[in-house]
Amino acid sequence: MEKELWEKCAAFHGHECGGLTIGYKAALYAIKLLELDAEKAGKGCFSTDEELVCICENDACSVDAIQVILGCSIGKGNLLFHMTGKQAFSFYHRKSGKSVRLVLKPRPEGMTKEESFRYYQGCEPEEMFEVKETKLRLPEPARIFRSIRCSRCGESTAEHLIRLCGDEKLCLDCYQAYNRFDV
Repeated sequence: MEKELWEKCAAFHGHECGGLTIGYKAALYAIKLLELDAEKAGKGCFSTDEELVCICENDACSVDAIQVILGCSIGKGNLLFHMTGKQAFSFYHRKSGKSVRLVLKPRPEGMTKEESFRYYQGCEPEEMFEVKETKLRLPEPARIFRSIRCSRCGESTAEHLIRLCGDEKLCLDCYQAYNRFDV
């Protein structure tokens, strides 16, 4: 099962690498720690909507494995980013109320990319990650917003991102923020 799941992740990502391995092991560890049904891995069953939420602190290779294994995606609104540049992932299971934050432990220094890949492939998730309490609160479920046509460019924009300027409703591209210090 795990070999097939790894191959599915590598196919989605486009290649095998240490970063993908990090996300792969994080997703498997989250399944264990949140007591999810491991048989659902890679089938998108964990989160057909937003039952399972992942907040990634990076936008690197690791995120692709989380998408494949756990079914978290930006489009569903259950894959979010809190950009800190860390290989850290917070997982939330809405139904059980359980959550966990996994933070990658430092690896030995001076490794090539190939050595790093082999190192992570040989590690168990428990060796790779510190298990911590989540720091960020569970985000509210994604909302669906009306589309508003920008008064200048005519393109439709989600209403929560429209800016009012006089009588105009402007998208962020057309809106010029007021700042007296930007001269």
